[in-house]
Amino acid sequence: MLILGLILLLLGLVLDISILWTIGVILLVVGAVLYILGATGRAVGGRKHWF
Repeated sequence: MLILGLILLLLGLVLDISILWTIGVILLVVGAVLYILGATGRAVGGRKHWF
């Protein structure tokens, strides 16, 4: 999710498409939150690992 968010963010900036930039930022934030929760060992949504 982090990589997809970064790709969409970069595409939005290069192609000057604001919706891609917005979706990229949202995906980066959600991916970072899931990564932090997973790194602390906390189960997210009933799952210990997100593959």
